[in-house]
Amino acid sequence: MTDPNSIDGVLVQWGDRLFYPANRVVKTRDQPRLGARSRAAAIRQRIAATVRRAPQVMVKVTGGGRGMKAIAAHFRYISKNGRLDIEDERGQVCRGKEEVRDLLEDWRYGGSQIQDVSDRREAFNIMLSMPRGIDPLAVQQATRAFAKVELADHKYVMVLHDHQANPHVHLSVRAESMHGKRLNPRKTDLHRWRETFAERLREWGIDAEATRQATRGQSRGYLPLWRIKAREEGRERKPRDVSTKVLTPGRAQALESWQRITEALSASTDAADRSLAAEIARFTAGAPAQREAGQRTRSAPAAEQVRSRSPEPRR
Repeated sequence: MTDPNSIDGVLVQWGDRLFYPANRVVKTRDQPRLGARSRAAAIRQRIAATVRRAPQVMVKVTGGGRGMKAIAAHFRYISKNGRLDIEDERGQVCRGKEEVRDLLEDWRYGGSQIQDVSDRREAFNIMLSMPRGIDPLAVQQATRAFAKVELADHKYVMVLHDHQANPHVHLSVRAESMHGKRLNPRKTDLHRWRETFAERLREWGIDAEATRQATRGQSRGYLPLWRIKAREEGRERKPRDVSTKVLTPGRAQALESWQRITEALSASTDAADRSLAAEIARFTAGAPAQREAGQRTRSAPAAEQVRSRSPEPRR
């Protein structure tokens, strides 16, 4: 059996690669520094949540207004033309067409004046969502806490939609901050936003995770628009055999991280660690990345034979 300190070291080393990629942009916050043991415990918790398939949060930028006309149209849409409560960054709630118009005027002149039509994005529309069955008020509270952390110094409004299957909050944020700095969310920012939202949901007792697709061994769960159109019109070509695919660097690193963590936990003297290792093995066995890796390995000898029979290129 392996020394517990050595196992904790492996968990921290490979768990950071699995859950906290190196290019992750993290805002500076006053946070207590965790020791190796506490950090290993946090990694164990994230592993357990991932392998039991805890509900995944969704944070998505759905668009943005290029001018006040577009921003006003979005305000009317998310507030159902003033019938739903709309809350701003100060926590003030308004309802009704007149109050929404006053809010829009505040946005127009609250900083650099926003013209009716602009050649740049003046607002970002964000949707924060959880699967059905989650308490909508918890989603709203978590979104409120999320916005105070991630969108500080910006004007924003939020509206809860709980009349559909998945409870979600529409959040619209003015691109220019109160200090003149413009918001420009990138992929790493979206990943951080998901993690912040999941953390705030857990504070309200909601089981939530923000694991990357590569960590879950999954690819995109939806088809691109061009493929949907081609399928509808009968023009879709047969996709390539997955055995010819090469794993992306992110998925390959995630797969290696899972393997190293499983090996370490399997050698632990702690029965809980060994049980977690067995759960990881079952989880990764069904992941597409694991199947593709196995298919690629099995097809490698055949590919080598084809290359060996191929004539050498002329020089």
